[in-house]
Amino acid sequence: MINRIKSFLSDTKARQDGRFEGGGAEQIRLAAAALLVEAAWCDQDFDETERRHIVDLVSGRFGLTREEAKTLVAAAEEEVHAATQILPFTRAIKDRFSQVERIEMIEMLWQVVYADGVLHDHEAALMRQIGGLVYVSDRERGAARKRALAHLDRPAG
Repeated sequence: MINRIKSFLSDTKARQDGRFEGGGAEQIRLAAAALLVEAAWCDQDFDETERRHIVDLVSGRFGLTREEAKTLVAAAEEEVHAATQILPFTRAIKDRFSQVERIEMIEMLWQVVYADGVLHDHEAALMRQIGGLVYVSDRERGAARKRALAHLDRPAG
């Protein structure tokens, strides 16, 4: 898996816009991890606790070893820094994830934005934007938020 991720990243053709469209499992994992990283960076404070949380989330969601998940998150950070918009990431999720998987993705994103215990205005706006782009309704997004808070053992509100 690590070699496949590294190979994908070193492929210069894969660095062009649209690289996530119709992509394989590695591209979809990278798009999902990039959205998680984007959510962590949204408040301009991406710390090691949030990074570990994202590694745990992608490891569990995609069945990766801890080392594979760390490599994926590092690659996702590079993608986020190079990206000018989140549309390629959200389009990949919308096109390749089922409705249930998209809701699970929103729940993972809520866990990331609440990892520091505070929901910032920019994070809330990003969650509304991503929810719309991946076709997850306000109701489903709200339920995912409550599940994420329960998972993190934090009260809703």
